[in-house]
Amino acid sequence: MASKTVEIVNETGLHTRPGSEFVNLAKSFSSQITVENEAGTVVNGTSLLKLLSLGIKKGAKITVHANGEDEADAVEKLAALLANLKD
Repeated sequence: MASKTVEIVNETGLHTRPGSEFVNLAKSFSSQITVENEAGTVVNGTSLLKLLSLGIKKGAKITVHANGEDEADAVEKLAALLANLKD
């Protein structure tokens, strides 16, 4: 399993549009993708509804976990997307 933690710097946090980008990218990997918030809640990274349920705001630290054959690549690309969110 590979993991990486990033801080959300986007002013509006993770909302529907960037959340959809994340989910679409997560679905492109064969690894199982999960996202964990600072409270320790873990959700399926390929579910927009579950991802939005975390209520990710600016300043939140989010950990992306991947388990599978492309886990390292998945974690790097998904973490980069979260770290560089734009509205």
